[in-house]
Amino acid sequence: MSMEALRPMLGRIATLVIVIIVIAGIFQYFAPAYLSEKNVLSILRQMSVNGVVSIGLTFVIVLRRFDLSLAGVASLSAMTLGFLLAETANLYISLLGCIAMGTLCGAISGLLIGKFRLPDVITTIAIGSIAFGMAFVYSGGAHFGRNFFATGMLDINDGTVSIIPLPFVIMATTAFAAYMILHMSRYGQSFYAVGENPRSARLSGVSLEFYLGAGFAICGALVGVAMILNVAAVGAAYVNTGNRILLPSYTAVYLGAAIFGTPTIAATLAGALLMAMLLNGFTILSIPYYYSDAVLSMILITAIAVFSPQTLMWLNDSMRLFASRPRAHSGE
Repeated sequence: MSMEALRPMLGRIATLVIVIIVIAGIFQYFAPAYLSEKNVLSILRQMSVNGVVSIGLTFVIVLRRFDLSLAGVASLSAMTLGFLLAETANLYISLLGCIAMGTLCGAISGLLIGKFRLPDVITTIAIGSIAFGMAFVYSGGAHFGRNFFATGMLDINDGTVSIIPLPFVIMATTAFAAYMILHMSRYGQSFYAVGENPRSARLSGVSLEFYLGAGFAICGALVGVAMILNVAAVGAAYVNTGNRILLPSYTAVYLGAAIFGTPTIAATLAGALLMAMLLNGFTILSIPYYYSDAVLSMILITAIAVFSPQTLMWLNDSMRLFASRPRAHSGE
């Protein structure tokens, strides 16, 4: 690859590095323990839950669709996990049940949107609401915490590989698998084709129904994986477990896409890291959640504005106009 082709990517990477340095510098100034080894590892652990959700959400965003069922599906998956642990005391059955429930919810959304052409926003809101209601069926809203210690559920959060937290390793493994699917296979190119030009994709023989169904199913499955990490960290399964994942996940995907110019797995991980750094800093400084939500919301709006085709077109037109503007030359 030529240096000319590499220059835009190097600029985007430099932008990411600068943003990381600025965030770290601000929080380090107000909280000297922010860059300690213990807190950096804590950031990686905190990044894992929203990181896994964001990776799944990337497949949906690439399809130019939205999944607003994340919170409800997360709650139902978490309560499924807690119920199975309490009833069977079998860790592996419980983990598979959690992921299967998330996958099922995502597949239903994908079927309704892909096969029956229902609008994605309304459909996923409805699926999320149904899922959240069903989360109460297991226990009427009471939390589950039985058999968590005996089955080794808590070890998922507390474990390490060398010094790296196990949740981060799980997220990194998930990201690698998603990268191979989305960026290193013809299937991944079809995801992008369906999102960018559905008509051309269909004429090329790509099944819109299949890829829409697959995208939402993958997103649901990874919500299930994320809830395994979340429940292991909290030590119990609650019906409101999913309430805090929607905003950070969307912000991570769109912030990464704004920095790198397009939604990719690498861009999403960059956005998830920035979100984890911000949320960790807010926690250390004891900033109330409603202030942190306001900041994340502003970041999300800005990222969407930057990533929108209209904004990108305006920027390109402005740069082209500037480049073609006649320049004054000094006389001899």
